[in-house]
Amino acid sequence: MGMYLNPGYRGFQTIRNGIYVDKTGLIDYVNSTINTPQKLTCFSRPRRFGKSFAAKMLCAYYAKGCDSRFLFDDLEISKKKSFNEHLNKYDVIYLDITWFISTTETLSNAVNDIQKSVISELQNKFFDLVTEDERSLPRVLSAIAEKSGNQFIIIIDEWDALFREAKEDEDLQKEYVQLLRGLFKGGITTDQTIAAAYMTGILPIKKYGTESALTDFQEYTMTSPAKLAEYVGFTEPEVKELCGEYDMDFESARSWYDGYSFSRIQHIYNPNSVMTALRNEEFQNYWTKTESFESLRNYIEENFDGLKDAIVMMLGGQPVEIDISTFQNDVTSYRSKDDVLTLLIHLGYLAYDQMAKQVHIPNREVEEVFRSATKGEKWQAVTQAIKQSEKLLDATINGDNNTVADSLELIHEECTSVLEYNDENSLACVIYIAYYTARNYYKIIREFPTGKGFADYAFIPGKNTDKPAMIIELKYEKNADTAIRQIHENRYDGNLKKYFGNLLLVGINYDKDAKGANTKRHSCIIERV
Repeated sequence: MGMYLNPGYRGFQTIRNGIYVDKTGLIDYVNSTINTPQKLTCFSRPRRFGKSFAAKMLCAYYAKGCDSRFLFDDLEISKKKSFNEHLNKYDVIYLDITWFISTTETLSNAVNDIQKSVISELQNKFFDLVTEDERSLPRVLSAIAEKSGNQFIIIIDEWDALFREAKEDEDLQKEYVQLLRGLFKGGITTDQTIAAAYMTGILPIKKYGTESALTDFQEYTMTSPAKLAEYVGFTEPEVKELCGEYDMDFESARSWYDGYSFSRIQHIYNPNSVMTALRNEEFQNYWTKTESFESLRNYIEENFDGLKDAIVMMLGGQPVEIDISTFQNDVTSYRSKDDVLTLLIHLGYLAYDQMAKQVHIPNREVEEVFRSATKGEKWQAVTQAIKQSEKLLDATINGDNNTVADSLELIHEECTSVLEYNDENSLACVIYIAYYTARNYYKIIREFPTGKGFADYAFIPGKNTDKPAMIIELKYEKNADTAIRQIHENRYDGNLKKYFGNLLLVGINYDKDAKGANTKRHSCIIERV
């Protein structure tokens, strides 16, 4: 066993020794592609979403020179027809690009170091087939395959790391793309040499104009994972089972780490955050360990055609429409709001609705990251609104209509510079920001189904709080009485009967054309059931 050629099963064995969720169905998919026109797979997803786990799992399963059956016998793949056919049957080349970047003396030599290191191990095993002066990895693999009949499975972890770390070095990027093309560009040589390939990284394969740099790969991404959606992260049944096993509250896990959804799978959770919460026996924001706030701030402060407004809308719980087609799949070529938002999808900061073509902040964990990244001067309106949210919540619970109206008035004034505030949806956005602190005590549901329709907001108390449940109904250019009357007439409190005696009905109205010294643009009525 070597570092790059047939690295063995130790990496996957270490994974299995910890908290483990069975994702070996991915092996069955890769098995189905071996020596077919679909044998090249690129599956991209964010940091800490299990990319390296999957790569090590595939190495353990395919690599010659070891017997890894004992690691798979109790897993899903062992029940598949393809299990025995491909188990430990291939020479595997495993490349962790971040490893080469971190160990090379000069980043510009990274591509040469990759080829030199792998060729050295190939020469040790196939010493009679590889000449000492050969420097091209594609030619070496082709020669071995031609002379011995051996086929290789190539697994590349963090394939896009060079594009992220050498953002401005176009020569190095082109050299790297040429290596990948030499390995994987279709033709008789590649067909004889490569049985299958699996690349994983954060970004999809880079585009030059409208064309992919590697056209023969089947791509699965955060905007279109297709049949691999269940392997993006943990599914809801998997998280429910883990929470039951470790005696953790599933609803809290959902609030913190759910929010990514695709056409095939509606609930995908951040796997690293779930596992860290289980190990620590505490739900909190673990995203800070993966991506710095500064990097997010750098992206979102590029206010291309209203990007800042879009971020505020999403912080206010509103989805934003997006066109993902112009993104060039790198971290430097973005030229519009849509390009930056698309990049944030692939980084995991935003979730993408394929059907509606909209993006939103997926969960509480990521929301806290955005909150931390928007504390600078350019985001002062949002920062001030969040600071006032505790006062607003207390005033609401105490039934202080005037203070609630005054607080909303102030938050409205502060947000006018970044938010078009002229309809009920915009009012809902500001309300969501204004009650930001309430997330610490409540599960907040927009468009809550109850009675004869949908309440604008329902605030459901958490298990460890004695705060009252709340229904908030919003009106635009009407009055707060109308909002309260609608709650009663449509029986919006019907599904919250267990909170009667500790339930608040809150009607809020915004009238942008209100006149008179004693007339507030915001009015509020609070009733206790």
